[in-house]
Amino acid sequence: MDTKELIKKVRKIEIKTKGLSNQIFSGEYHSAFKGRGMAFSEVRDYAVGDEIRTIDWNVTARFNEPFVKVFEEERELTVMLIVDVSGSEMFGTRNQIKRETITELCAVLAFSAVSNNDRIGLIMFSEQIEMFIPPKKGKSHILRIIRELINYEPKHKGTNISEALKYFSKMVKKKSIAFVVSDFLSDDFSDAIKIASRKHDVVALKVQDKAEQELPNVGVAQFKDLETGEVKWINTSSKKVRDNYKKAAEEKNEASRKLFRRSKTDFAEIYTDEGYIKPLMNLFKNR
Repeated sequence: MDTKELIKKVRKIEIKTKGLSNQIFSGEYHSAFKGRGMAFSEVRDYAVGDEIRTIDWNVTARFNEPFVKVFEEERELTVMLIVDVSGSEMFGTRNQIKRETITELCAVLAFSAVSNNDRIGLIMFSEQIEMFIPPKKGKSHILRIIRELINYEPKHKGTNISEALKYFSKMVKKKSIAFVVSDFLSDDFSDAIKIASRKHDVVALKVQDKAEQELPNVGVAQFKDLETGEVKWINTSSKKVRDNYKKAAEEKNEASRKLFRRSKTDFAEIYTDEGYIKPLMNLFKNR
């Protein structure tokens, strides 16, 4: 992609996602992800309705009239986007491919974080770690993250979520909010997500396409695995084949839901043709 086209794409995503973040998500994000605690800010005159426990007795005694302590939330959160850029993310049959949905989703989260004065970083992974951008604040930093999400070409096609979570735990020592954005088509990562969730606030955002859940009836068709390159011919006109495919997809989804619940990981399921606003809002409100 040439520079002019890349800038145009970044600008388009910025306009769309920054608007959504400002209008819809910022308040919900702030409520869902609390800061580290409350820090003393100032004292002021006592007003009717103030709690007695907030009275600053030293200042009150000095001036012979009541004063109360005012506290503010300490935010300074660190947010990490742990993003799957494997071959399967290039799949899509409705509106967008998964990677395009993932890019918009990450941009919304990034703008929501920066509007709350939080630092944000990025880990892109396939079967190996592809890129690490340390957490920072600021619009220029977010635009860099968006550029990489749009334009980066992965060196590998497989998926290894365990490796990504282990790398995250090694590189980010301070307790953080980690959004793992993936279709979660990976070998077993149960131990890695449980370990990461003990120290960090891990949130799973599962991005899927409807064709991964149900086969269309289009006769005998060729299917290619975007990660391994394996090609298969499947008779989609067979109801048994379609039913088995659907059943296997439902079992995978249920298995991932159970894993997230066991590891105390909040999660949302997002489809390329349904948008991410409602699932994100539900996720934030449920927290």
